[in-house]
Amino acid sequence: MMPISDLGNMPATLGLLDGVGETMSEDSVSLPDLDQQTIIPEEPDEETSLIIMSDGAGQVYAPPARIAARFYRDSLSRRKSSAASSRRNSMSSTHSHGSARSFRRGSTGQSNYVAQHLRRASIIESRKARLADRAAHAEQVRLRAALAKATPRGDASASEERAIAAQAAREKYLAKVAAACAEEVARAKQKAQEMKVRKLEEEDRARREMEERLADAEKRRAQYQRNMQERRTRRSSSQDKKLEVVDEDMDADSEAASSDSGSLEHQTSLDNDTAARKIQRTWRTRHRRQVVDTFLDLDLSLVSVRQRTFEDVGSLVTKTPVIEATTAMLILFGLLDRDIAKPHAKLSTKTFLSAYLITAHPTAVLNSNGAQEQDLIEKATELVVLFESAVARLATWNNYTPSHTQKDELSQSHNTFSSAFDAWRAQDSSALIETLVASFVQLDAIWQVVKDDTRGDAAQDYRQGIRDNQVILLSKIRKLAGPERADFHIKKAIRESRRRHTRRRAPAEVRPRAAEAEHEDAASTSVAPPTDPSPALPLETTHPRIEADESAGVSLARLFSPIPSNRILTHELAIDREFRIPASTHSDVRDTVNRALCDSMRRGFEQGIGPLWTVAMAEEIRAKLTHILKPGNSMYNVIVETLDTRLIMNRCEQGVFSYDDFFRFMATILPKLCAPFRDEEVKVLAADLQSSEGSDTSAMVEKLFRLLHFIDLLSLDYSNFLLMNAAPVLVRESVGYEQRVFAAELADGRITLARTNRWWRNASVNLLTEADRRDPEQSREPGDRPSLEKIYSRGLVDLAIAQGTLDNSEIPETLALDEVRIREIRWRAMHVTTIGSILLVAKNLLKRDVRSAWKKEAGRLWDLLSREPPASLCGSASVEKDTASLAQRAFAVLDSAHNLPPSTKAALQSTTSRIIAQAVQQRFTDPVAKVLFARLRSHVWTRVAARSSSERVRTASSASESLSSTGLPEFVSQVGEMVETLRRVADVDWANHGVWYQEVARDVANAS
Repeated sequence: MMPISDLGNMPATLGLLDGVGETMSEDSVSLPDLDQQTIIPEEPDEETSLIIMSDGAGQVYAPPARIAARFYRDSLSRRKSSAASSRRNSMSSTHSHGSARSFRRGSTGQSNYVAQHLRRASIIESRKARLADRAAHAEQVRLRAALAKATPRGDASASEERAIAAQAAREKYLAKVAAACAEEVARAKQKAQEMKVRKLEEEDRARREMEERLADAEKRRAQYQRNMQERRTRRSSSQDKKLEVVDEDMDADSEAASSDSGSLEHQTSLDNDTAARKIQRTWRTRHRRQVVDTFLDLDLSLVSVRQRTFEDVGSLVTKTPVIEATTAMLILFGLLDRDIAKPHAKLSTKTFLSAYLITAHPTAVLNSNGAQEQDLIEKATELVVLFESAVARLATWNNYTPSHTQKDELSQSHNTFSSAFDAWRAQDSSALIETLVASFVQLDAIWQVVKDDTRGDAAQDYRQGIRDNQVILLSKIRKLAGPERADFHIKKAIRESRRRHTRRRAPAEVRPRAAEAEHEDAASTSVAPPTDPSPALPLETTHPRIEADESAGVSLARLFSPIPSNRILTHELAIDREFRIPASTHSDVRDTVNRALCDSMRRGFEQGIGPLWTVAMAEEIRAKLTHILKPGNSMYNVIVETLDTRLIMNRCEQGVFSYDDFFRFMATILPKLCAPFRDEEVKVLAADLQSSEGSDTSAMVEKLFRLLHFIDLLSLDYSNFLLMNAAPVLVRESVGYEQRVFAAELADGRITLARTNRWWRNASVNLLTEADRRDPEQSREPGDRPSLEKIYSRGLVDLAIAQGTLDNSEIPETLALDEVRIREIRWRAMHVTTIGSILLVAKNLLKRDVRSAWKKEAGRLWDLLSREPPASLCGSASVEKDTASLAQRAFAVLDSAHNLPPSTKAALQSTTSRIIAQAVQQRFTDPVAKVLFARLRSHVWTRVAARSSSERVRTASSASESLSSTGLPEFVSQVGEMVETLRRVADVDWANHGVWYQEVARDVANAS
């Protein structure tokens, strides 16, 4: 309530309030238009009420923008009030407006409107208070935001950990949801497939029922027509009888009576036949019903088979009651002949029951998923669905008899499935037969190696183990392929395996004719056991050359000698008893020396000193020929007398020396000195020496060069003959001799065991690391640690089966003599992996069985890579061009052997180029090649690590199967040769250096 003293100023106050009221009630009269994005100031002004001027002017100021923005919202964003709740539409507002207008018209009733103006003033005050509260709240929010921004944050790692934990929980939950969804989708797919199969079965069943009903209706219609025709015929005959004149005498009556009695007896006999037929029909129906009920009691259906495990279904279909009940059902449907022999019927029934296994458990029955396997699955599914549909149709209304349509469809489907099953089984059987035959041949190859062993009982142990395993393999092969086919395949494979090895010549074939009468003396008198630490074998001491020092590297005598050092000879013979000095070891060097001598001789003839060269050359030839003969021999005396240097010198001075006579003499005596297997070569040489073409100096010098080359071959043959005779003694004394030589080199300081220590430590670490990976809980006992033999085998295999070039620093001092073999095995391993990877990718792209051996393609690729090894391209000038050319030729081998679709061809060509490029760099990065290389190394180590004869026979017998499952079925023989070479190297090396290996093992164990 206002005080009475203020009533004097009421008119001015009311006028001011009236103006404010009009301003507040009209949105667009006195306030400026406000934008929707008007920002409230961060620090509102303290004056939040309207400024009312009480002076005489009565001037009114507009509220601040922040207050106006709160009261006057944009028409698009502000909330529209309803007519019922709007203050402007209320009765008081209407009355107020009306009162104001009446007040302006006259001032007589202004006291009646004081309450209205006071009420308007209170409303304004309440709004000002509300605006102040909002401004205070905004300030508090601003202060809290500033305080939160100024407050230092917590540790970032905790936030990161919480974020990582949240991400892990999210991924876990998503994986759980995905797994549940996948299960639901799989369940839905399976149910949809079952519904689809059931719907197809119902449709087929309805169609067959309709066909059978139509056939029955047609049959009844035909029968009805036949009956109608018979009735009409009988009616016509009866009418004709009524029109006939019947004779009334007694004879006619008696005849009629006799005819009636005969017809009665005939009717009685027909009734008996009908009863018999009904009885037989009932019995057959009962028998068919029993057959069907017996089969249904087995609960052998596609749904039940899928619900069971593969092992349960396999044991179920092999039971005799199941086979007998199924055989009866097949006979009922006409799929089997009733008169078929029992064994054949049982085999056919098992083939039919295998359709259930193939349909319900294809992954467990079939090892691959190729086109042939997919076709077999489809045909098996079709047969099973048709069979179950036909069984469901058997009921009482059709006397448990299948219709002709069902029989025809089942017979056709059964024949199709049987053909596909036989083809698949034949292919699988062929792959299995090849694997078993390869294992049989591998055992035979092992026996060929150890059968001549006279030390200990190793040969006897091997013989018994090999014989037992070969008997088992032979029985399996004969069971799969039959006796005749099995014998044929085994004999052929053994012949090919033995032919691949170096053919051993008979002693009479390699023995020089000049040594036929003295080879016994040469073996008994001139060859002595190498008891001295540096023995001098007759192969070197009997030859007139400078004696070489073992520590001097490559000496002058060894450079011009085709025979290696004594240590190399004994080592090679210990590894391979058939070792002979190859001609390739000396041909290049000796031919270079001979060519230089002949060129010097040609220049000497041009300078006029030909006689001196003639005498020198005759002396050289005489020395080489007399080396292979025993003094006192008739041929020895003839050569010495004919090639006398003084006699030749005199003839040259007199000018009567004839090179034609000299060549004719050599053509006469060379066939008497050479070995029998050189007869063809000596005939060609003799004809060349005796020819009269080219009588000038150049032609004569060229003939002399060819003569020197052939004499060097005769000298090499004689050395190999002496080596063959001395081999038993050298092999027997090889271990002690090599131990003494190695100990002497260690004592002199020429070699150390540094590389051997490093190599042994790496092998031990690798073996223990793999053992720890297989046993993460470290539960091994001390006795379970790998033995020294295992560590040695692992180190040898890691050295031989590895990627990259072999550095000399990687080879232990104990294996220095086997460097060539290790490099060759590493080269073979790279080739096996390269070819195996290409073939494996090709089989997968063509959907072929990876166990099938593509031997022709593998052989052609092996020959290609042997002629042009990929590793040799690494240092060439045009590496990319040569690599692309080699890859293109390798792809052409597969392209010419198989019909490749365009997409498959492009993918295979890209894979071939990639793998060949990696083989050039000797470093595989392709996933397929890396896996194959690792599997190859594991397979080789498993076989090399086998020490006892039983373990070696067992690993050899399962080698073919292991390589087939690995993806390398084409390289059974190559891998077998690699394994056999590493075994011989391991046996000889361990026997020669086992003492030092034990010392190195102790040092490594103490250091660790």
